[in-house]
Amino acid sequence: MRFVDGDEVAGFAAGAIDTLLWEDVLERDWWPALRRQYPDPEEASFASWTADQRRAAAIHHPERAPRDVVEAYPAHLHLNLLPGAQGQGVGSMLLKAWLELASKRGATAVHVGVNRANRRALRFWSQNRFKDLNPEGRAGGRTVWMGRS
Repeated sequence: MRFVDGDEVAGFAAGAIDTLLWEDVLERDWWPALRRQYPDPEEASFASWTADQRRAAAIHHPERAPRDVVEAYPAHLHLNLLPGAQGQGVGSMLLKAWLELASKRGATAVHVGVNRANRRALRFWSQNRFKDLNPEGRAGGRTVWMGRS
């Protein structure tokens, strides 16, 4: 699903009903060609990497959702909006449409991974009945895992 503002795509919601299967498909069918195209950045400081180097590193070392999160919340989604589309109800509209579609396909519980520094996104997910799934052992990581049944 996508939100179009004029001629520009201003946001999207995309996900998978079975996260484990999706991650396996990525590893088998998607990542190998991208890894050949984009080399893994040298072992320099992450802080000095360009945005392209950070993306290349993510291709070579993708973050998989924690097993306990996926077992309890098998579906996952990504929702992104350009700043001009934020705060206008677009995110809630895309989320509602995605959840309805996922439910029709059998999803009963869904998770998201949110950057800990993105306070606005954390607030959005909390306001939409997603709960924090981070036990003490994961509390310091970059990603906050949140889920909704």
